[in-house]
Amino acid sequence: MSASALKDLNISQSTDVENGKDNSVKSCISKPVLNGNNCANKEESSLSACPDTVTNGNAAGNADVEYIDSENLVDLPDVDAALSTLVKRLDSKDWVMTCEALNNVRQLAMYHKERLQELLEPLVPLIVKSVKNPRSAVCKTALMTCADIFKAYGDLMVDSIDPLLVQLFLKASQDKRFVCEAAEAALISMTSWISPLLLLPRMQPYLKNRNPRIRAKASVCFSKSVPYLDVQGIREYGMDKLVQIAATQLSDQLPESREAARNLALELQAFYERSQALTSDKNEGEPSVSQDAESWEAFCQSKLSALSAQAILRVTSTTPKRALPLLQILQKRVSPPPQKKVWLWIASI
Repeated sequence: MSASALKDLNISQSTDVENGKDNSVKSCISKPVLNGNNCANKEESSLSACPDTVTNGNAAGNADVEYIDSENLVDLPDVDAALSTLVKRLDSKDWVMTCEALNNVRQLAMYHKERLQELLEPLVPLIVKSVKNPRSAVCKTALMTCADIFKAYGDLMVDSIDPLLVQLFLKASQDKRFVCEAAEAALISMTSWISPLLLLPRMQPYLKNRNPRIRAKASVCFSKSVPYLDVQGIREYGMDKLVQIAATQLSDQLPESREAARNLALELQAFYERSQALTSDKNEGEPSVSQDAESWEAFCQSKLSALSAQAILRVTSTTPKRALPLLQILQKRVSPPPQKKVWLWIASI
């Protein structure tokens, strides 16, 4: 190639770069910003050119997504339009549109829960899909959605909760802190707004899950749900079943499971010992404690194997009782409204 031809080629390439025609220097200028149900600055080309990268456990693109607390959600301007396209948008491949639809679910659950209830059956699998999404922004928004629909629908969510449970337990035990916190908040909402008599049987199978992290989170959640049972609820669920669960989890490989089992054992012991001192409904006016009342030690030995009974009794006899007995707590709080429920950290009082 001649010197003059090379010179012309160089001049042409320089002109292309100056005019922005060189794709090799094309960069990401902006990304969509999600705010409630409004998306600003929709540059679709920049979305494809800038994949969401992960740095130190946090998705870089997540900085462009605004996570709105439940108390800051506002009503939708056009409810009919949002409802008509909700399922389609939740199943969209556009992650920004999915986040927008998830926030719409939260808004509808807060302001129009009767109308949203009709769509719950097809919506729950799509919310589960979003919780499993590898993009952290979608995952966290879906977890926030779970917390809001638990609060809105309470016991109505029981029949749909199985596919959500395993994902909530998994996300609550992962390394991404802001996702983990959102999953924990969803679990708190779940145990606060769903009746324990309905919820505990759903969680019980996960106490034997092959994944130790799922077992650990299920153990913690289970032990913190038991205090929501009233006296009749504990008797209905089965005191013997609960103490057998506590004994089984005491031998789990993860410390988190074992600590949850210790807390559960102490709560059950407190309930049992106090219940022995109460007058039964059928024998009001008679002495509250019969001479042949079974001791906690005798109860454990009659309901558990020798090794399991020994493990439970070791925990309940050596651990200082730092909290009011469970039954005394239950007597003081007579079925508070769900919005005032809190986790009972009995062992840490």
